[in-house]
Amino acid sequence: MRKKPRIGVIGGSKPNKKALELAYKTGKLIAEKGAILVCGGLGGVMEAVSRGVKDAGGISIGILPWDKLDVCNQYIDIPIVTNVGYMRNALVVLNSHSAIAIDGSYGTLSEIAYGMIYGKKVFGLETWDVPGVNHMQNPEEAVDLAYKEALNVVGGKPQG
Repeated sequence: MRKKPRIGVIGGSKPNKKALELAYKTGKLIAEKGAILVCGGLGGVMEAVSRGVKDAGGISIGILPWDKLDVCNQYIDIPIVTNVGYMRNALVVLNSHSAIAIDGSYGTLSEIAYGMIYGKKVFGLETWDVPGVNHMQNPEEAVDLAYKEALNVVGGKPQG
């Protein structure tokens, strides 16, 4: 049995309405592709993308910054406690085969940097304009390319 592709979604904890809509749609598309979502497990973009995954019947992993399981948003299936604060951002990226950045502040920027450090492809929607981020026009394009990259990493073939 091959590994399921994991797509990380990184983004702001205090996003605007447009970013929340992008995150929700991104989550639905990730689940529809059959990939697993990896995120920081809290609010904002993380909650919206997790809700999208859940509404489409997918699986979500939340890598939490503290030592309590109950701080994750209600749409996380598998919460993972770390008790390392923002250092958990590296773990979100390391546990993803590719990543999509939506909106975000300095925490998101650090995750983008970890993506570059660890050789992960990062696709962006309304996020930081920095070298290495592949800016996308919409969630469909971002998820399609992130999924193809994740499949390439795990050695699978597209479904359907």
